[in-house]
Order: sequence, then C-alpha cells, then structure tokens
Amino acid sequence: MSDSPASSGAPLSAPEQQTAGVIAARPGEASVLHPEADGGIRARILAVIDRPLVGGFAATLGVLGALLLGSALISISTILVYIVLALFLSLGLDPIVRLLERHGVKRGAGIGIVFGAFALLMAAFLVFVLPPVIAQIGQFVRAIPEALDEIPQTEWFVALPPDWQVGLGVAIDQLAATLSDPAFLAALGGGVLSVGIGVVSAISGGFIVVALTLYFLASLTAMKEALYSLAPARSRPKLADMTERITASVGSALIGSVTLSSLNALVVFVLHIVLDLPFPALMAVVAFVITLIPLFGSVIFWILASVIALFSSPQQALIFFIAYLVYIQIESYVVSPRVMNRAISIPAALVLIAAMVGGTLMGVLGVLVALPVTASILLIIREVVVPKQDLKT
Repeated sequence: MSDSPASSGAPLSAPEQQTAGVIAARPGEASVLHPEADGGIRARILAVIDRPLVGGFAATLGVLGALLLGSALISISTILVYIVLALFLSLGLDPIVRLLERHGVKRGAGIGIVFGAFALLMAAFLVFVLPPVIAQIGQFVRAIPEALDEIPQTEWFVALPPDWQVGLGVAIDQLAATLSDPAFLAALGGGVLSVGIGVVSAISGGFIVVALTLYFLASLTAMKEALYSLAPARSRPKLADMTERITASVGSALIGSVTLSSLNALVVFVLHIVLDLPFPALMAVVAFVITLIPLFGSVIFWILASVIALFSSPQQALIFFIAYLVYIQIESYVVSPRVMNRAISIPAALVLIAAMVGGTLMGVLGVLVALPVTASILLIIREVVVPKQDLKT
C-alpha cells in the first residue's frame, strides 16, 4: 500500500496544497483532514457567550435592541397604518381593474378609470352628502336637551310601570344635568378641537393613502412576482396559487363589505325619508360605518336607530324596527351570499373575535381588514400547515 504525500508527512507542492484544500472543503471530509474546523467557530462563540459577563452583556444588548425596534415601530405606526390601508385598498380595487382588462382595457387605462370613478364618488360625497351631515350633527346636538325634557310626556314612557318611570326619570335628570354642566361643556369643546385636528390629519393622510394605493395597484403584478422569486423553484407554483387565492379573497371581502354597507346606508336613508324620521343623511352615514362590522353591525345599528326613532314617534319607530329587520333577513340570506361568493368562509366565532381584535388595534380600519386577514390565515393553515401535519406519522 503506497502512502500519499499528505499521509507520509512529506511537504506538499502548491498544486497538491490546493487539491488538499478543495478536498478539505468538501462536506463530510472536514472532520478527517482538519478536525478543528468541524464546529470550531460555533464552539468558540458558545464558549465566549458562556462567560457570565459576556453573556449578560449580550442579553442586555438584545433587550436594548428589542426596545429600540419597538420604539421605532411605535413612532412610525401611522405610516404603517397608511401602508396597510393602501395595500388592502389596492387588493380591493384590483378585481375591478382585472374585469376591465378582460374587456380589452389596458391595465394602465383601467387603473385610471377606477381612480377617476373613485374621485367622482368622493366629490359627490363632499358636495351632496357631507354638508347635510354636518348640519344634521348640529341639529342633533341642539335637539338632545329638548328630547330629554319631552321623554316623560311620551306615550311609551307613560305606559311603563311606576317604578320604571321613577328610575328612568332620575337617569334622565342626571343626564340633563351632565349635559348642562360647564365643566362637561369645556371638556366637550376640547374634544371637538381634537376632532377637528383629527379631521385635518385624516384628510392629509387620505392623500397619502390614495397615492400609495395608486402605486401599489400599478405595481401589484411586479410585487407578486418578486414574492414568488423568494421561494424555491419547486414551491413557486403553489405559492403563486395561494397568493392569487388570498388576494382574490381579500378583494372580494373588501368590495363585498363596502357594497353591503352602502346598501344599508341607502335603505336607512330611504326609510328615514319615507317615515319622516329626523337626520336621514346623518343616520345613513352612521349606518355605513357601523355595518362595516361583520355579522353584528346591522343588528347593532338596528337597535340604535330604533331607539333614536322612538324619540320621534313610537309608531314610526315600530315601522322602522320591522322594516329594517326584514331588510336584515334579506341581506343575510339573499344579498350577502351573492356579494361575498368568492370570499373564504369563516366560522362565526372567528368573525366576532377578529372584529373585536381588529377594532381594538386599529378602529374602523381594523374591523374592515380583520376578515380578509383572518381568511388568509385560515387558507394558509388549510393549505400548508394541515397537509404537513398529515404527512407526519
């Protein structure tokens, strides 16, 4: 058996040294030629970290880094909200752009048409809806004291048991005293000022969201392709399929939610006009916002609007109570299945939990995006997590 130069201890020539280096770099052979190379760096790092002083210092740096990262995220939270809102709006508008593309319209022109229609809707809202709403808010605030004074003379109050009349009368007197308290009015004035500042901020943020939505919508295809390129080649078809299903579901859910809320607002406006109930424009806007809450929004507004109508007339309130209840049933069993046909079905308990979590974190915006996010998570669990678990024995 002949010995190689490396095994006999003879000095290696330059080509032989290069060959030995290549061999030593091959997986599984580093421990034979260079035992110290196998896990040497990792062992040295662990040895350093195992020292109490160095380990404590490293942990402190980690905590400080986490705190700095959290502080940075908090300081840019408004920007993150704008980005998330713009992304979801672009996903919601993308099905409309694709529909135009299927009818022969180029994507750029389709985006222009969609944004032009959106601009017209916003202009119509600012011109025809917002002024009556602002005026009716003032009327509503001025009508509260008079409405409280007239409650004891209403038919439904007189029909209550005497004990109920006494308790409700005390509550009404306390509410009237609170509304006339100068300290409360001063606090309310500060709140109105804060609302005004918030409106200005919302308007400026709205322009930012519109610009981001335009950019996201124009580059949505490129963004998807960039996402696919991050996955291994064998996984890209499945990732593309899941992404398309998620985006289609998100778009369907957003468009469906806005459509159902718009129908609710229209029905409420018509009922208030026909029944001669006060504040029709204001109640329509309130209906639009509240019914964005999935599953229970219509019920919440139904109760609220019926109570407010009760201050005007018990008969009109009863008619509104019945008519809107009929609409809720029609919406639940006829309209909603057709509008939300492409959205992923979500259990009712998860709908409620998602709405509460989203509303707590991000308000109305959180409620709006809660269902699409939950649907996306459910799809990932069904298509990725569950199949992997099924393969395990």
